[in-house]
Amino acid sequence: MLKTNKKGNWFELTIPEIWDGISIEELFQKKWNSPKKLTHQFRMEQKVLVNGQKFPWNKPLETGYKLQVKLFEEEEINIPPHYMEISILYEDDHVLMLNKPPYLNTHPNDLLKDTNTLVNAASFYLQSKGEMRNIRQIHRLDKDTSGAVLFAKHPLAGAILDRMLESREIKRTYIAIVHGLFRQKKGTINEPIGRDRHHATRRRVSPTGQKAITHYQVIKEVPKQQLSFIKCWLDTGRTHQIRVHFSHLGHPLVGDILYGGKPLVKRQALHAAKLEFIHPFTEEKIICHAPFTDKPAIFKDIDLNHI
Repeated sequence: MLKTNKKGNWFELTIPEIWDGISIEELFQKKWNSPKKLTHQFRMEQKVLVNGQKFPWNKPLETGYKLQVKLFEEEEINIPPHYMEISILYEDDHVLMLNKPPYLNTHPNDLLKDTNTLVNAASFYLQSKGEMRNIRQIHRLDKDTSGAVLFAKHPLAGAILDRMLESREIKRTYIAIVHGLFRQKKGTINEPIGRDRHHATRRRVSPTGQKAITHYQVIKEVPKQQLSFIKCWLDTGRTHQIRVHFSHLGHPLVGDILYGGKPLVKRQALHAAKLEFIHPFTEEKIICHAPFTDKPAIFKDIDLNHI
């Protein structure tokens, strides 16, 4: 874990021994994989100092040097704040992870009209703490899906986490209840997903669709009701991926009427139960479990700490 500190608008990082000889340029480009445009902005606006002074971007840094990066500036807010109770799973100076309840949109479709979303609630929370910055959503969940959603608190964190999501360095594990019992208790679904030409919102497995890979494992069965509880994790993040893939296998999600599930519960039985990644600014391993919030409970007798 790296030694870091927040000093006003500045993030301070003590260069560790394993980074001895790295330059600021290499740190931004190779360690953080920061986009060129954003990196250029930090350079031109002199938002990076070493030991409180200007420092050549291509000059090697030494162990113990204090690197300061101006990350915590105020921004013009473009996401209207909206108060609602939120459940915080993890928070520090760079990221915020919330447990999204079901029946709530992750983000607004119309910034001005649609303010009752998790993004608006996160914006309110940040501003209530005096952090006048725009919250940045890293990924999303369907309206009826519950569980862990990751946000970034500043542009550099947002850019780095976006790249980490693309390169599958952020692992999300879901719990779902599906119809039917599996012969194969563990497997991988590798089927491309595209739009359904006959339905505006539905997706389908299609040879011309985008690559989509879902791994799964059965964790509990209810033979009398012909139901299976599964955990699954994704190599890709296609719209409705889990719902489409299991429907395609003949095991639609319980409650997912759009894809053939029966309305045994009021929503699709899908929960983003676990989110894990290596923190880009501290190198700490972050593992968060999102508790189930449904009342009455949908996911019964599932120990989240063992998924």
